[in-house]
Parts: sequence; structure tokens; C-alpha cells
Amino acid sequence: METAGETVQSVFQGHWGKVPNISRYPEDQQGATFTEHKLHEIPLEGECSVSPGRQTFRYQCKLTEDRMQCSSSGQKGSRQSQGQRGASLAQHKFHDIPFRDCTMSSGQQSTRNQCNQTESSSQQSGMQSGSHMKQPQNQDPQDGGSSEQGSRRQQNRQSQENPRGNTQSCSSGSSNTKGNKPQDISSKSQGSDSVNPYAGLVDCLRATWMSGKTRPKEFRVTQLEALCHFLEERQADIQHALCEDLHKPCFETELTEILLVRNELANALNNLSYWMKDEKVNKTLLTQLDCAFIQKEPLGVVLIIGAFNFPIQLTLLPLVGAIAAGNCVVLKPSEVSSCTERLLAEALPCYLDSQTFAVVTAGPEETGKLLENKFDYIFYTGSVRVGKIIMTAAAKHVTPLTLELGGKSPCYVDRCCNFQNAANRIVWGKFLNAGQTCIAPDYVICTVETQERLMPCLRQAICEFFGNEPKQSADFGRMVNDRHFKRAQAFLECGRVAIGGEIDECERYIAPTVLADVKEWEPIMQEEVLAPILPIFTVNDMEEAIHFINCRDRPLAVYAFSCDNKVVNEVLDRTSSGGFCGNDTMLHATLVTLPFGGIGCSGFGKYHGKFTFDTFTHFRGCLLRYIGLETINKMRYPPYNDNNLRMTVASMEVRRSMCTLL
Repeated sequence: METAGETVQSVFQGHWGKVPNISRYPEDQQGATFTEHKLHEIPLEGECSVSPGRQTFRYQCKLTEDRMQCSSSGQKGSRQSQGQRGASLAQHKFHDIPFRDCTMSSGQQSTRNQCNQTESSSQQSGMQSGSHMKQPQNQDPQDGGSSEQGSRRQQNRQSQENPRGNTQSCSSGSSNTKGNKPQDISSKSQGSDSVNPYAGLVDCLRATWMSGKTRPKEFRVTQLEALCHFLEERQADIQHALCEDLHKPCFETELTEILLVRNELANALNNLSYWMKDEKVNKTLLTQLDCAFIQKEPLGVVLIIGAFNFPIQLTLLPLVGAIAAGNCVVLKPSEVSSCTERLLAEALPCYLDSQTFAVVTAGPEETGKLLENKFDYIFYTGSVRVGKIIMTAAAKHVTPLTLELGGKSPCYVDRCCNFQNAANRIVWGKFLNAGQTCIAPDYVICTVETQERLMPCLRQAICEFFGNEPKQSADFGRMVNDRHFKRAQAFLECGRVAIGGEIDECERYIAPTVLADVKEWEPIMQEEVLAPILPIFTVNDMEEAIHFINCRDRPLAVYAFSCDNKVVNEVLDRTSSGGFCGNDTMLHATLVTLPFGGIGCSGFGKYHGKFTFDTFTHFRGCLLRYIGLETINKMRYPPYNDNNLRMTVASMEVRRSMCTLL
């Protein structure tokens, strides 16, 4: 078995496209409009397939004869694409995202050549047998940047018009057919077996970060806008990939995957200047004549590991903040959602900068090798078990990290409640994405009387949402793979099946299910469900419910339903969790103004909006003093005496304010 997964480098300079549907107004003026998408299948550009014996994807980018011609007329193609884009821009009345500058300086091109040479040498010395890395041909620094990028844009649009054709290369266009093909480098290990197969990639990214390329605001804006273009131009491919992986409806894909990332991008583009500014701070009497501030500094080379259940959202949301903060990024999508992994590996390199971003496809073994490298930050979304492995690997390099895990998010339903409204919102939150959501209500906790009134409302909501035969509904998903299906199937042995319970192993289908009479010691009350199965656990009153919640690991979210605001606030005040939502489920995670993250075993760290920028930023405390006026400083120098001590203390002391609020 090969020891290294395929590393797909991002070759991102030079692909513009249509302007995405994102507002660029200030935060207080932002609004979100949603257009319902028709539920239909849209073919992906290529067929999704997994190499035998491996969990990672490989792809080959081939160029057909007719697409080669676009490189020889790059400037003409660029002018045509810009004219078409100008026509489409007029149709988007709510956007003002500017197009990226098509030119590339000779310095940037020279840096790219140097980077590719460095990486190539690292691969030849360190990559083991069977390890592959896609690498573009070095370009002549004299080649026109606009011609190169115009060719790349035209090639991408040709691939969308001909989805069944060969997947084209993201490397720069050239009239030479041989020079246009990317090289699939497979070098046998010539050196020591201890050489890490990803060391060359990480070193290349670190060299780019050290050069300061990612620090200017203009570069960050360009990359964020490129990500906007990816979402806009590859929307059909995203919908198809998620349909293949999770049977996810186009409605859910737009709402929970694409829209949330677009909102993050719009928020970052609107506020990046403010976020990047040095932050002035208060000073003592001793430093009144000096300059004290907090500098927002990028961390360096960061690793982002995505999750399978929302593979676009949970992979690209952290990426937005990492780009905005000025970092270089290694992006590792989940190999479980294999079609989406392939899409990200093939498409993203056509949009973002190759020297600063790389997409790695890897299974568990290869990811272990990847984690042996030193990163400046690691952002992981997934299970508690794997989170502990990530944390152990990070500790070896004293690498800070964010863990977005999961847990059992309780949903308390009060006896004083609009039960049908509560049931509608619980059913939506629980069975969205076939229950494979880390913040879905994991179980309902209520009294026996409340359960009797809630059960028929849950049955009615399921019937209204998915019909009498949920298996036939186009709006209900499937388990992602056989292992997850079998794990969820075992939960059906717990308690009593009150609603649903039907399964189809061939389709990995589990009907929307509600379990009653579950016991505290049963597996479904001990493990995170992450499936379309909702257990109801009964207690005597709210006090017992709160005690039950607090006696367990702190969850990622807590939900409470009641017509009495005092009840909702009491549950809020007396419990602890990553997030809280009263009288609804999961909507708190859609706001870019709220932090999202866990606490305790549900993870640590936070992101969304500015919190993502802060996560990938080092806040550097800075004090710039005047070299003169030494008389002021002499009182703190030896030899010491009481008089100098009193004056030094007075000049450095922070005094409490005598003002109080009445």
C-alpha cells in the first residue's frame, strides 16, 4: 500500500468568472435573499470513482486537442470572457465585488518557478514509491499573465459546457501540447525512509509565507473573491457531488453549504480592512508619549481538516478566515464524502494561488504522515476519537489548534409549549441531512405527559415533510457509507420504535425514526447518534432535566422549547454548552456575528465571522518608545531608593475608577 496520499497543489492564479451573489455592504446593512432551487440532478464534470485498495482519490488532468488552441489566443479569450462577464455582471444588481486584476508581476512568476523547483526537488528526495503530486510546468517569466489567466478561464468554461469530456488541467496555458500537460510525478524513495512525503509541500508553503506574499490586503481580497467565483461557477458540480455522497437535496445544499460560505465571504470582504487594522490600547502615565497597539499578524502555515457531513461548509468556512488572516493553507477534505473530496481537489486549484494554498487528498494513514509536519495552527472538524489523535500529534510540535467535535445536544421541551411548532422545528433540525449534523438535537428530554402530547405532532411533521413513504422523498438523505449505516442501525434496538424504523441496507436508508422509553444506560443515550433517529428520554420535571444535562459532558448545543420565556432563560442560565438556541434548532449557527464552537469534550476554539479571522491571527502586543527623554526612565534604574520606587509605581499604576453606575 502506498504511504502517501495524492497531493493536489492549488494552481490558482488566473481564473475569474461570473460575480457571485454576495452583498458587499456593511454588516448592519447585509441582507440574505434565498431563491428556491429546483430539485433536479445536474451532471458533474467527471465521474466519481475510488482507486482500488485506497481511500484517497487520484485524478488526471488531460487536455483535448481543441482546448489546446485557447492558449495560443489567450489575450483574445481573455477579452471575450471579460465581455461575457460584463454582460452577466449587469444581471447581478446586489453585488459589487470587483474582478481580479488579470496581470501577474514578473516577481510573482519568478517566485512560482522557484517554488515549483523547490517542491520538485523535495519530492524526488522524499516521496516514497506510489506517492503522487500534481505539478504544473514552470512558465517562462516573459509570458503575459493576462494571456495565461484568460486561457485558464476559457478552459474552465469549456469543461463546464462539456461535462463528459476529459478533466482539463489547471496549469497555465501554453501552445506546446507537451508542455501543457501536468506531470504525474511518481518517484521511488531514494533516501531515508524517514523522510516525510509532505515535507516538501509544507516547506514550499512556508517559504511563500516567509516572503510576505500573503500579507497585503489586496492579495487576500483577490483570493477571497476567487473563492466566490468557485462557489458561483461550480454550484452545479457541488450539488451533484453532495447528491452522490449523501443524497443531499439541492435545497439543503444551497441553504447549508453554499449560502453559509457565501455569507462568510461577504462578511470578510466587507470588514477585512477593519479587521486588519492595528488596534490602539490604553497606556499608563509612563508610556503616554509612546505608541502602544496590537498588531494583527498571520500565524503562518495552517492545516484545515474538514468533515464528511457538510464537506463544503465545514472545509471552506475555516478557509475563508485563514485567507482573510493572511495564512498559507493545506486543505484536507474528508475522504468519506469522496465525490466532494474529488471536486475540491480538482476544482479549487483552478481558482486560488498555487504558492499559498494546497489541497491534499488522504486517508487515515496518509493523514497521520501529514500531521508529522510542523504547522502553525491546526483546525479540525470531526469526531472526539480522531480529535484526540490530532491533539496528540499537535502536542509534539506545541501547535495550537481548534477542535470542532460533537456530542449529545439535548432538546428540552416544556409542558407549556406550542407542540406542533416545536415538533416542526425539531423534525427539521433532526432529520436535515439524514440526521448527520453535529449540532442536531440528539435527544428530546421531557416529562411523560409532554411526550404523549409531542409524539403525534412529531408524526404529523414527519408526514408533512417527507410524505407517507420517506424513502421515496427527494428531500430526505442517506447515510454516507455502510459503516455509518450499520452503527446507526444498531441504535434501533434501543427503547421502543414509536415512529418509523424502516431500513434499506442497499440504499443505506434509515427512515425518520422516533424512539420512546429509552433508558439512560442504553447505547443511544451514551453515544452521539448522528443519524435520523430521535430518542425521547423522560424525566419528572425541569429540575431533573437540567440535572441530567449537567451530569454529562458539555454538548455542542442545548435547545429549549417553551411558551414561557422564564423557562427558556432558566435552561440557558443553568446549563453549559458550546451554543444555545431557544424555541428553534441549529439556526444560531447561521449567524456570522455569533461564535460557533464547543466546550469540554465537544471541542474548543471558535469560528464564524470575525471569530474565524481571530482564530487564524496572532495578536502581537507592540510598544514603540521614543529613544530620547532618558530623564523619565532614570527613576526605574539602579541604584534603587524609596523615592524612585514611589514615582515609578505612580507612573505605571492602573487605578480603579471611582465612578459607579447607579
